[in-house]
Amino acid sequence: MGTLWRTTHSQETAMAFDGQAGSVRACIIGAGCSGFTTAKRFKDFGLAFDCFEASDDIGGNWYYRNPNGMSACYESLHIDTSKWRLAFEDFPGPAGWPDFPHHSLLLQYFRDYVDHFGLRPHITFGTRVEHAMRDDDGQWQVRLSDGQTRTYSHLVVANGHHWDPRMPTYPGQETFAGPIIHSHAYNDPFDPIDMRGKRVLVVGVGNSAMDIASELSQRPIARRLFVSTRRGVWVFPKYINGQPADKALLPPWMPPAMGRALARGMLKKTIGRMEDYGLPRPDHEPLEAHPSVSGEFLTRLGCGDIAVRPGLERIDQGGVQFTDGTREDIDVIIYATGYNISFPFFSQPRFQARDNVLALWKRMFIPGVDNLAYVGLAQPLPTLVNFAEQQSKLVARLWAGTYALPSDTQMQRTIIADEKRHLGHFYDSPRHRIQVDFAAYVADMQREIRQGERRAKRPANAR
Repeated sequence: MGTLWRTTHSQETAMAFDGQAGSVRACIIGAGCSGFTTAKRFKDFGLAFDCFEASDDIGGNWYYRNPNGMSACYESLHIDTSKWRLAFEDFPGPAGWPDFPHHSLLLQYFRDYVDHFGLRPHITFGTRVEHAMRDDDGQWQVRLSDGQTRTYSHLVVANGHHWDPRMPTYPGQETFAGPIIHSHAYNDPFDPIDMRGKRVLVVGVGNSAMDIASELSQRPIARRLFVSTRRGVWVFPKYINGQPADKALLPPWMPPAMGRALARGMLKKTIGRMEDYGLPRPDHEPLEAHPSVSGEFLTRLGCGDIAVRPGLERIDQGGVQFTDGTREDIDVIIYATGYNISFPFFSQPRFQARDNVLALWKRMFIPGVDNLAYVGLAQPLPTLVNFAEQQSKLVARLWAGTYALPSDTQMQRTIIADEKRHLGHFYDSPRHRIQVDFAAYVADMQREIRQGERRAKRPANAR
């Protein structure tokens, strides 16, 4: 594809900020889209940093067959966010992109971004951060897979949250004669398991579950395809009125309850009742769960290629019994049951998530620890690709000295308010515990940066 993009937005240039930038030496863990866009911002601000990536290239989750083993990308994957919502601000995507790019196009875009901004020399590939500990002086002692231990003043966690599969267990599962895999291991209909002629059960109705079920349900592949779901779900289309659905996002100034009500009415009118497709009736309204988006799944249901079953009760040697008492002979089980939020390099409990919960100010900072930033640790609607780009604006300013955080007390209050704002309308589930509304979050970040820049100009005791 080549480097076809040019910067069209004004860029922040490297400057010296009252001496603080020169005292920063940061470590960035991971060179996926969250890690390398943070590296780009640090370079703009003149912050010294090293970025460590376990793989042999950038891209993280969007690097198909990533040799680090942590990518959840499968061969047929197309991003569910349209091109109108996913490009970086200072590196627009190509005009010739399809509305929903294939993963290979997105990875090339990432590579071109990294090369365009000269970031590759700052990334050490094939090197994993094995341990990161904050010492008594507040410095970070970082042990690398090559045996080195380095000291850094600041640490960025950008290791992603789609790499540690959440695997359920059911009674009798150990007796099952066929293979059981997580969707994270799925590459294509023939790898790691040849699905031709098999009776396949996909457990879950998230985006990956629907993609995989739709692909395998084609008649030349699976003999029969079942999907198991414990509850009803709203399946959103990729297009509404001939346009990508996410182009119709409501403006951030609109009251959230009003915006959701308008969107729900439109969605219900467009897609109708889920029961008419053979799915259970949802026990929640549209937008009270992370959207399941598919342009094919409902059609496959309507064609009879996919059969829906309730939750699993138990597993035996040759099949599965469901909670309604029915049973099906099954050859392969694919769990599309989400991921754990994990930081294997942390041994200090305060920096770990518990059951996918980690109380962070603006999804980035633990109050009282201003030299640690979690970047890209959120499930934004609609896009994750440039979410970290927005966060990096604040992190770079903070560590360069032109922005100041609120007090720890204020940060704690904001955490509570933001959790209610972003999560209050979702039903409780591990998959919903890091949700944010992208447009509202960005608008809030812009206000916060302005306020923080004013705080930075005041004496510390007056903030």
